[in-house]
Amino acid sequence: MTASPGAIAGHQPAGWPQAGPALQPLAGMTVLAVEDSRYCSEALRLFARRLGFRLRRADCLRAARRHLSVYRPDLVMVDMGLPDGSGAVLLRMLAAQAPDAPPAIGTSADPDQRRAALAAGAAAFLPKPFPAAETLAAILAPILPQRQAWPAQPTRHDGGAQARPDPFALREDLVRAAGLLADADDDAALRAYLAGFLTGVARDAGDLALERAAAALAGPGSAQDRTGGVRQLIASRLAVAPDAFRRT
Repeated sequence: MTASPGAIAGHQPAGWPQAGPALQPLAGMTVLAVEDSRYCSEALRLFARRLGFRLRRADCLRAARRHLSVYRPDLVMVDMGLPDGSGAVLLRMLAAQAPDAPPAIGTSADPDQRRAALAAGAAAFLPKPFPAAETLAAILAPILPQRQAWPAQPTRHDGGAQARPDPFALREDLVRAAGLLADADDDAALRAYLAGFLTGVARDAGDLALERAAAALAGPGSAQDRTGGVRQLIASRLAVAPDAFRRT
């Protein structure tokens, strides 16, 4: 799925300058984001507009392998927690194919995943929520040799603004999590996946209550109590307009 400037019109963060050649150090490049969160993916689409790259998305390992079998992006960003396995599997596959494979970085809301990502062959690790576009560009510069001639700072400063995606993308993630929770009482692996997924979504949205509830999914105590609490919290979020629970 390729992003275009018009695809995200109306969602550029306040204070960001209009995109232009001097502000697009990744112009002409393609990034494959292996990311299961729609909300997080929309943040990357905002970065695509700001930095100039084309974005494609795969929401699981299987889809990522399918993408990589037919085209070669310039960079792969791999979420460490995916619905059909660990992102480390894909990172190891890409590392084994070097130098024919594109460089890859690992991403996660769990900082402890940094070590696993680097051990699997990632060129770098990007924590969630994602930093400002300017910071992202600085992280990517050493990974992409063809772009190492970038200036230390863009010609005009982006003010350190972080991406604020469409809140309906957040709602979509919560609806998906609510559906998966229906089968999580007796499935420890699914609860662990949902804990990581919802933690990332909550941090992106600045929702501390949801972040705490997500962490409890993988903790001690009755599985039904843990999943029940998260279900109630998600239901309360979905009962209001999307913008009412963002950044609260």
